[in-house]
Amino acid sequence: MSELADLLGATARYAAQYRATLADRPVRAAATLDELRSAFGGPLPETATDDAAVVADLIRFGEPGVVATGSPRYFGFVIGGALPASLAADWLTSTWDQNAGLVAGGPSAAVVEDVAGAWLLDLLGLPASASWALVTGCQMAHVTALAAARHHVLAAHGWDLERDGLCGSPPIRVVAGDQRHATVDRALRMLGIGTSAIVEVPADPDFRVTADAVASTLARLPAGPTIVCAQVGEVNTGAMDEVAGICEVAHARGVWVHVDGAFGLWAAAAPGRRHLVAGVEAADSWATDCHKWLNVPYDCGFAACAHPVSHHAAMGTRAAYLVHDTSARDAMDWTPEFSRRARGWSVYAAIRSLGRAGVAEMVERSCANAVRFAEALGRDPRVRVDNEVVLDQVLVRFVAPDGDDDALTRAVVSAVQDEGTCWMSGTTVRGRAAMRISVVNFDTSAEDIDRSARAVLAALDRVGGPRVVG
Repeated sequence: MSELADLLGATARYAAQYRATLADRPVRAAATLDELRSAFGGPLPETATDDAAVVADLIRFGEPGVVATGSPRYFGFVIGGALPASLAADWLTSTWDQNAGLVAGGPSAAVVEDVAGAWLLDLLGLPASASWALVTGCQMAHVTALAAARHHVLAAHGWDLERDGLCGSPPIRVVAGDQRHATVDRALRMLGIGTSAIVEVPADPDFRVTADAVASTLARLPAGPTIVCAQVGEVNTGAMDEVAGICEVAHARGVWVHVDGAFGLWAAAAPGRRHLVAGVEAADSWATDCHKWLNVPYDCGFAACAHPVSHHAAMGTRAAYLVHDTSARDAMDWTPEFSRRARGWSVYAAIRSLGRAGVAEMVERSCANAVRFAEALGRDPRVRVDNEVVLDQVLVRFVAPDGDDDALTRAVVSAVQDEGTCWMSGTTVRGRAAMRISVVNFDTSAEDIDRSARAVLAALDRVGGPRVVG
């Protein structure tokens, strides 16, 4: 017992020390891949190694290759930090090590997940009657929700998918915007629907899919099983599709509407941003992430479905050896997994620590910080902000004297990443290079934004030449 206490105590002390460095440490990783392979590699050990030595080596070898994604100046890939309560709850999750697929595997985990799921529906403005699932991330949230959609639209045309499979079934069409996230396509591949089923709808100049565009697309399609995939929070710009109108025109034709709200759905949690997702509750299914704007540790996604019968039909299963509690919700009946981590603990802890008001403030502050970032960069004539900053995303291009804006933009992104004050990713939008800035960390302050903007402009000075005054 003493050795275990010492091991866990030392690990906890290191974790606290690491977290304390996030405000000032370089955001980029320090070690190269070759250095990490050299440190971690070698033949399979033939004999045991002391536990304390194993953990000490993990820290010693691993920390140089860690990207400080929890830093308040990490602005890449819409990756949030980890709220203190959610981090501590995640430690408890590993300590208790419950298999949260069945209530029998951990009653407390099941009850906490039930509470957390209901709270998420409430925060996101979704129907309280919706079924839901905590999954690994938005990718599997799409798989879960679209599996329910697949069942539902085929059943409406007399096809028993679970018995007969897809072979010979009526073809499913999927209407989706040309700026959709790649995880939607991947989910369709996993589900056997395939990407050839997609009928693309061009987004408007502001990266939104309009209800009129969906209506005209649906009008051209023959009757048959159809799913519309709408998006709230386009991955580069944060733009929102016209979800209320899309639901209206789709439902008039008996078409299922799925909403990709990986981060944008969280606008519903903030009164000042809720108008951006007005009408989203009318959809049939939704997918989002908790490890983005709710700032819980990876991995945690959330799928919800307005048609619990179809959701259960797509996911539920039975086996003679399983112990089901008919008075409770077995999570395995709503997710693609049998064995699964008890993700409800960290979600519960995050929401309990913030409350409704705290979640709203976190979202609003992130959006305000995104605007601040755009304004700080946009004051320099060498910088062009390429989107209306309506949420947390800022899309930036840099103007090159020789006209090669793409090359300059890529060079600035690389220089910023290498310098280490902050980290944001590059992207390509409608064929043009851009810097993509995502502001979702609960710990990011106005000072972090100003410091990061100065670092970006300093990188621009280094690779593109200083601004000419006069």
